[in-house]
Amino acid sequence: MADLAQMVHRGAALVTPEVLKQVVKNLPAWKLEFTQLNTSPFPHLQDQLQFLANFVEDFHDGEAEHTPYYTAAAAVYALIYAHRKYDLIPDHVPSVGFADDSGVVRVVLIEHQPHLAAQAKKMGFEWSEITISP
Repeated sequence: MADLAQMVHRGAALVTPEVLKQVVKNLPAWKLEFTQLNTSPFPHLQDQLQFLANFVEDFHDGEAEHTPYYTAAAAVYALIYAHRKYDLIPDHVPSVGFADDSGVVRVVLIEHQPHLAAQAKKMGFEWSEITISP
């Protein structure tokens, strides 16, 4: 998990306001795409991605004013990573294709829990349901 955390840190550091703006523009299509993923070995991944997408939209719209930019950047990185089809483990590999995607999302949820949990409450999400592993 430490290697994934380092990867998330490096990726989040590259998320500029322009990258954030471009991701927000793509989120409606990505949210639909995320609902179509066959993540059966990782049953909570779809809900986690939807939560992160909604959070990033809210952050962009100024509705998460007490959340640091770095938290939003980490969430953006997780969304970009999940959107890619070919990453550490290509998504089409049966049973394990989404293991890396799930790991990246979990790193973001765990490391940014105080800010994301507070935002989840404001958004009407039950944090314990979002963070259920894997």
